[in-house]
Amino acid sequence: MSLVDEIAPGLDGLGQLRQLIASGRKHGILQSLDLDLIEVDLGKAVFAGMPDAHAYNPIGTVHGGYAATLLDSACGCAVHSRLSATQAYTTLELKVSYHKAITKDSGLLRAEGNVLSMGRRAAFSEAKITDAAGRLYASATSTLLVFER
Repeated sequence: MSLVDEIAPGLDGLGQLRQLIASGRKHGILQSLDLDLIEVDLGKAVFAGMPDAHAYNPIGTVHGGYAATLLDSACGCAVHSRLSATQAYTTLELKVSYHKAITKDSGLLRAEGNVLSMGRRAAFSEAKITDAAGRLYASATSTLLVFER
């Protein structure tokens, strides 16, 4: 059973995500990278994270996978917010562009994802990572498969 099914059975996608935020619980990847789902609305999801040494690569910057995870989460949960109670999704493609190196000095980062279009079987979303001053660090577009559970 998924965490969402455990804490929000029978709710639509937006209700599930709102209940997840209200519960204060984090699923595995959010715990591992110390990320938070902080805001959801219909077609929108926002994550926040404070990169630290735990996310560094050998060359002294935050590993690209940290940004990719933030972007994938924001894109995916934006789509999740539009699902019915019987639907699920999975990422088919994630295209990430890195605009600026992330370090522990980048401060609190915000990844905002938005649905671009949504059909019965496929959804398209985008996300951007910015810091408190609005500087762009990374962006992504995503194609997601929507299916019945």
